[in-house]
Amino acid sequence: MVRFAGVGVCNTAIDWALFLVLHDRLGITLANFVSSSAGMVFSFVVNGLFTFRAERLTLRQALLFVATTGAVMWVAQPLLIHGWLWALEQMVDDADLRLAVAKLASIACSLVLNFAAYRLVVWPHLPGASEGRGRARTGGEIE
Repeated sequence: MVRFAGVGVCNTAIDWALFLVLHDRLGITLANFVSSSAGMVFSFVVNGLFTFRAERLTLRQALLFVATTGAVMWVAQPLLIHGWLWALEQMVDDADLRLAVAKLASIACSLVLNFAAYRLVVWPHLPGASEGRGRARTGGEIE
């Protein structure tokens, strides 16, 4: 969990910084797609090899990662951002601050959802396997 949190901090920095730079030019939804995609590539490689200690990254893992992360980042997160913006509208006058808080709050929710998906679906720990071993070994390797 500590490794995941560390990767999450870096991933969040990538996502948040790109989102803040791009949202005026691209709009919230497209900026979120671009920023979360950049963070997602980083997250797949580092979480796979460092956090969940996969011996190698496979095409199967990549597809599962994109499916689970995409559902959270490209469906749930824009809805959360808009929901937070609506909730904060009466409390925070500064539109830029409101947007930054909404994005960060949505990222926090996404981290919890993604960890569960990665542990249970992408890099499951098989019962009886030693630590760092026992990941599913199906699918093509990514080199």
